[in-house]
Amino acid sequence: MPTRINKYLSEVGFCSRREADRLIERGQVRINDRLAVIGDQVDVDDKVSVNGKNLTPDQPFVYIALNKPVGITSTTDPKIKSNIVDFMKYPKRIFHVGRLDKDSEGLILMTNDGDIVNEILRAENAHEKEYMVTVDRILSADFKDKMESGVPILGTITKPCKIEIVGPKTFKIILIEGLNRQIRRMCEFFGYRVIYLKRIRIMNIKLDVPVGKYRYLTETETKKLFELIEKK
Repeated sequence: MPTRINKYLSEVGFCSRREADRLIERGQVRINDRLAVIGDQVDVDDKVSVNGKNLTPDQPFVYIALNKPVGITSTTDPKIKSNIVDFMKYPKRIFHVGRLDKDSEGLILMTNDGDIVNEILRAENAHEKEYMVTVDRILSADFKDKMESGVPILGTITKPCKIEIVGPKTFKIILIEGLNRQIRRMCEFFGYRVIYLKRIRIMNIKLDVPVGKYRYLTETETKKLFELIEKK
């Protein structure tokens, strides 16, 4: 049964569907001897290549939890010296699930399963992400209520979140969305500057490795993760 070209690139573990569409639009993908276009279908006998390299289906999937250091950029672009792929030096092609600011550290998932990337990134799935945050001055008595109620940033109001105050200048925050530099912008709205930000959980996956290190997800974690995103 034919498969859409972006889904095919995702299923063979090359990239997410979103990234596949970008590659296709840039003329970097070929089906047999012609350039692919958005919406093309791939059959079992078709040969697909990206930048002249033939793709091989049925590569085993890997699911990795990385503790990203500050200074590493969540991108696969080899032109950026601090890109996350070069940092990991993993022997297979993998890519990041979502993003984590260059100025932030903590948990980021890495995989070659493009389908799981798409499912996790779908905003309507409302997957929880938890962070530890320290700001530059003592938190006000109403900080928790203000943050949880929604903050006007980037032309919208942030969705309700959960805040736990853990110190005079430190709090935990659980988000179900991922706007650009969201936590930093939320804090700035109330006059605080973030001086430390660390992601400590993505859904059921908790951060438990040192900065710069990674581990494979356990079978139990992977099974639960698939249940949460309803991966078929």
